[in-house]
Amino acid sequence: MDNKELFYKMVSFTASVHRVTNELTKNAKPDSISQVQYKILEFIAVNNSTTPSEINDCLNMAFSNTSRELSKLSEKNLIEKIMDSKDRRKQSIRLSDEGKAVMSEAFAIIEARFIDRIQNASEEDLKDIEYALDTLQNKLFYP
Repeated sequence: MDNKELFYKMVSFTASVHRVTNELTKNAKPDSISQVQYKILEFIAVNNSTTPSEINDCLNMAFSNTSRELSKLSEKNLIEKIMDSKDRRKQSIRLSDEGKAVMSEAFAIIEARFIDRIQNASEEDLKDIEYALDTLQNKLFYP
């Protein structure tokens, strides 16, 4: 397969991932937070702890927007900012207990939708899906 054909398959796949992600996550977030704030919480939840710069890079946000949204999340007690003891300019962000509870509820909704989506998959299909996800994670979506 030539690289151009592979690229167009990747574009099609990525569009499908976005569509399915939207279906799985629709109305999973609480009404008290914006979609952007949810995406930030989701990123923090998946990474356990992160920095504002990593959030900027991943979500393609301006630093001023990231700072504003992090402040709002902090005011809602959904995140904790931890200052670096060696360099006070650096901070890491993690979910607070309330933030963990919010994401746990959202992930439970998403998990139920995912389980429903794969309910008719055979054991072999599930193994193939797991293998494909692992391969994509390691060879294409690596950190």
